[in-house]
Amino acid sequence: MFLTLLKCKLHRAAVTHAELDYEGSCAIDSDLLEMSGIRPYEQIQIYNVTNGERFTTYAIRAEAGSRVISVNGAAAHKASPGDRVIICAYAQMSEEQAELFKPTLIYMNESNHVTGTGDEIATQAA
Repeated sequence: MFLTLLKCKLHRAAVTHAELDYEGSCAIDSDLLEMSGIRPYEQIQIYNVTNGERFTTYAIRAEAGSRVISVNGAAAHKASPGDRVIICAYAQMSEEQAELFKPTLIYMNESNHVTGTGDEIATQAA
């Protein structure tokens, strides 16, 4: 059996652009792609913390160091500049692989600078 686990996430990134007339996808600063392990053209899930929208698209490269998070095409209706989003990618793996796997977690501020990293989410208290 294969399980689908969180591979990586950019937590609370700020949307910098919403380009309705662009071909589609989500452009992400190349440095952030490399740090997170998200590959260009990889399917991603975007969870908009600001308005509650959730949608699927794919990642493309934005200029390295630009701190760009641009939601493009039809998805531009689901996010606006300044919205805070969680961008996730998932991977399928065997139960044995899952036992050893740790996700890459990148925490960001409102300027899309990295404020921390991790590989485990703390247990939620009641």
